[in-house]
Amino acid sequence: MNHEKHVYIPVDGAVLEGMLAIPEGAEGIVLFAHGSGSSRHSPRNNYVAGVLRKAGLATLLMDLLTREEDVDYEMRFDIGLLAERLDGVTRWAASEEKTGTLRVGYFGASTGAAAALRSAVSAGGAIGAVVSRGGRPDLAMESLPLVKSPTLLIVGGHDELVIDLNRKAYEKITAEKEMVIVPGATHLFEEPGALEEVAQLAARWFKDRLKPMP
Repeated sequence: MNHEKHVYIPVDGAVLEGMLAIPEGAEGIVLFAHGSGSSRHSPRNNYVAGVLRKAGLATLLMDLLTREEDVDYEMRFDIGLLAERLDGVTRWAASEEKTGTLRVGYFGASTGAAAALRSAVSAGGAIGAVVSRGGRPDLAMESLPLVKSPTLLIVGGHDELVIDLNRKAYEKITAEKEMVIVPGATHLFEEPGALEEVAQLAARWFKDRLKPMP
């Protein structure tokens, strides 16, 4: 049984829209940071979120930019701004009665992965796990050696440029880490079975690490 609701999150003068879903007995919550040109309605991230909820994790899919801001192409690549917004959403989740006791993880896609890793640094280890799907962790290169959260990088086997960028980023991460290349998958994991594999990998990573806070 999921308690699903539309939420409005005030962050630094902006109001961000999101969809919060909490399955019965949830032990952790995963915040989704979308990539440029995507949104909380992304069918891929919604599919992954559904698998995470079946695994007993709450999910919060939200837009880190307002509709007006998202029209500005440069803002979509402003990793500093996206990370600050994610910081604000994390504070909001910590202050809410239904989510305040849940351990937090981040799922980032494309540029959202860079924002997630930067936010994980500013949270000082409070983020229990980070998963990047076809992400651009290289856009947060200077933050990577400071990441304390266990980090899983998932890349499609046919996404050569992004594999190379992820390998460079992977070398900089000193926290617990893993990089998985999904054979035969392209950047958006549209091939049969590819997104299912991403979701199962993410569910295992989060489930093992987002244990309830003592």
